[in-house]
Amino acid sequence: MESLVIPVLILLLVGAGVLLVVRAVGRRTSGTKTSGSTPPRDPVELARAAASKLTEDQHRRLYALIAQGQAMAAIKLYYEASGEGLRASRDAVGALAAHPQPFGPAAPEAPDNDDDDTPERFPYRYRAIASKGDVTREVSSNMLNDEIYGRIRTLARSGDTEAAATALTRHSDISMKQAREFIALLDD
Repeated sequence: MESLVIPVLILLLVGAGVLLVVRAVGRRTSGTKTSGSTPPRDPVELARAAASKLTEDQHRRLYALIAQGQAMAAIKLYYEASGEGLRASRDAVGALAAHPQPFGPAAPEAPDNDDDDTPERFPYRYRAIASKGDVTREVSSNMLNDEIYGRIRTLARSGDTEAAATALTRHSDISMKQAREFIALLDD
């Protein structure tokens, strides 16, 4: 019996040592995950905050770079303009590209009207692109935004192509024929 006491004590000490090492490594990795990182934010909120940090000229140049597909140059411009870190600049430019923001102070939110009778003009041009096979159509308008285009796509995908085409012509400067061609590329 005495011959087993020493090996059991050694085994317990090794187990306790392994447990302490595992806890220390676990604390270290969870500490690096939380320190220095901000909680995930809503991309629209991030885009609004990012746009508010730019001057009018920087805002215009940034969206020009995004429209030309020059993501790295856009990130560099935002990085230099905002003074934020590289990762934050990358996230901000991604949010600005996905959710275009007008320049200037945000206008007070108007009550949500679901009707499309009176289109609002935005200070930026929204580009909607649809393609199927070799056919590509583009609509560019300052009366479109993510929300309106989303409603148009939903109408097209639900099979109400005439309503979608009508809404598209109401929010852009294209003819009904061009709108029907664009909508035909959306409904799958």
